[in-house]
Amino acid sequence: MTRDLDRLTAVLVSAVLLAGCAEEPGSETPPPIIDMHVHAYGANPSAAAPCYVPCDDPPRAAATDEELFDTTLAAMDAHNIVLAYLIGDPPMLERWSEAAPGRFFTSVRVIEAPPRPSVDALREAHEAGLLQGIGEVGTQYWGTPPNDPTLEPYFALAEELDVPLLIHTVGIGARRPGFRSAAGNPLLLEDAIVRHPNLRLSVENAGWPFADEMIALMYQYPNVYADLSTISWIIPRNEFYTYLRRLMHAELGDRLMFGTDAVYWPEAIHQSVEAIENAWFLSEEEKRGIFYNNAVRFLRLDSLDTFAERDVSDDA
Repeated sequence: MTRDLDRLTAVLVSAVLLAGCAEEPGSETPPPIIDMHVHAYGANPSAAAPCYVPCDDPPRAAATDEELFDTTLAAMDAHNIVLAYLIGDPPMLERWSEAAPGRFFTSVRVIEAPPRPSVDALREAHEAGLLQGIGEVGTQYWGTPPNDPTLEPYFALAEELDVPLLIHTVGIGARRPGFRSAAGNPLLLEDAIVRHPNLRLSVENAGWPFADEMIALMYQYPNVYADLSTISWIIPRNEFYTYLRRLMHAELGDRLMFGTDAVYWPEAIHQSVEAIENAWFLSEEEKRGIFYNNAVRFLRLDSLDTFAERDVSDDA
């Protein structure tokens, strides 16, 4: 009984925190959103949000696995996030997918720490329906750049299976001893893209702060997309807008996708949505592209109406 009460309290707290972003009673459901970067991990209640500047009100980590799932789903419902690209290991992907059918596009993570999943294991997960994408490939945290030969089998498998691959290629990350900012240069992806011209590649955090390199890569290779996860809430908002405006001025807005990467901090989902909604320099059409349409194209969903017609309140 105590555990159930704690879980209910967590959900109610989340609802209060998200009340400011919910629609007024009687108003229409907000337009649908696809979140291209969500993690299905176990809770880590002691994890502090890794803000790179002092945070007046950093998002709070969920206390339990149940709270992490419940508050993530509550945030998705509040913002009409109808589909999330879900990253994790097969057991957790299966658990989240069974708890909320139709809400997740499942993708198996690839990290450096053992045991890194084998190509055979990923193929089996694909055959079992648990793998619709590959990655986050997070090997940069252990100092492995994206052009390392050991990653070649994963790029090849993603192209073979015709599934998207998400990779951590960015100048920032959790402060771990093996992390190297230089390994986040997006141009280090070029050899893999050339070898696999049909690879659908999503670059995490839009390659921040490597704007010149990211623009060059996206100009040269139209199969490269980028998610705007993490940088929408982890770095100063002015810096995020400066970077986003640079990509928009380069006319790459049709390949930028919304993402949160809230990991253990579901409250960050609201901050991520707010960052795009309050971007005064984006037209409504550009916002819809970032929030939804670009991801529909990247994921090759049947139509723009596939998820727009879902009423997420039915899952409550």
